[in-house]
Amino acid sequence: MVNYRYLGNSGMKITELVYGNWLTHGSQVENEQAAACVKAALDVGITSFDTADVYANTAAETVLGDILAGERRESLEIFTKVYWPTGPKGANDMGLSRKHILESINGSLTRLKTDYVDVYQAHRFDHDTPLEETMIAFADVVRAGKAMYIGVSEWTADQIREGAALARELNIQLISSQPQYSMLWRVIEDEVVPASIEAGLGQIVWSPVAQGVLTGKYKPGQEPPAGSRATDEKGGANMIARFMNDDVLTRVQNLQPIADELGLTMAQLAIAWVLQNSNVSAAIIGASRPEQVTDNAKASGVEIPAELMAKIDDALGDIVERDPHKTVETNPKPGR
Repeated sequence: MVNYRYLGNSGMKITELVYGNWLTHGSQVENEQAAACVKAALDVGITSFDTADVYANTAAETVLGDILAGERRESLEIFTKVYWPTGPKGANDMGLSRKHILESINGSLTRLKTDYVDVYQAHRFDHDTPLEETMIAFADVVRAGKAMYIGVSEWTADQIREGAALARELNIQLISSQPQYSMLWRVIEDEVVPASIEAGLGQIVWSPVAQGVLTGKYKPGQEPPAGSRATDEKGGANMIARFMNDDVLTRVQNLQPIADELGLTMAQLAIAWVLQNSNVSAAIIGASRPEQVTDNAKASGVEIPAELMAKIDDALGDIVERDPHKTVETNPKPGR
């Protein structure tokens, strides 16, 4: 069964594998298959679920809410996010203004069929809204009982420090950061992680298998498998493109002997690797088939010896992206 960890400095425990439904529920995967994946997650002990209002333009929240409706709410940890536009994309349908936050939480709760979410996350930093306005609105969401805690996604170290300071003033708990993190994408290590430790945030990381590249299924010099992420223009082909070169794919193949030594699949090794970082509270896993959830769950509780962690670094060498400024690139530019 999947282990639990505390989320940041809070008293709330979440499963160290979180089931996420970006790119799947409401779009790529039929609802019946989505339900089978969620059931597989529950069966292996995953009780933490991550979604966002923008995923499949609100459909992902609806699907997840329908599937979880029969479960005991107190036994689940449900996370969603606000920032990106949904619906008709009107003038106030995006960002972290008070208006958009307070309207969006009500929509999310309706779709998720719940009175509250455990963590309500700012999906990006909003350069066009005063941070004080954003944090006061989040504080009102918490005080109204619509969210237990607040989190952020893809914020820089400085943004995390500023947000955490305001949260302390407002007596609410900012407890999580949701960044991309994997063996190949380590941009949070030098700045975001130290700032998060200082502020009491834990990481809930997404794409621990680098959009599938770290599974080893993409071979150097070969066309991507039919139906894979790299061939799906609607399902993340642009994002995975940065890894789809023969140098990266060759280095990734060098991880296979390390996975074999630990008795893990390549995907399990990749997930176990991110969980070795003590500031990582959980890794988000997605799935289009229930057996993927069952397989990935075996990464929970794995300890990779220091000598094999060093071997992983040696195998990947200089293809690893470590530049902390890459976090800035994911933030939308100011529109004012």
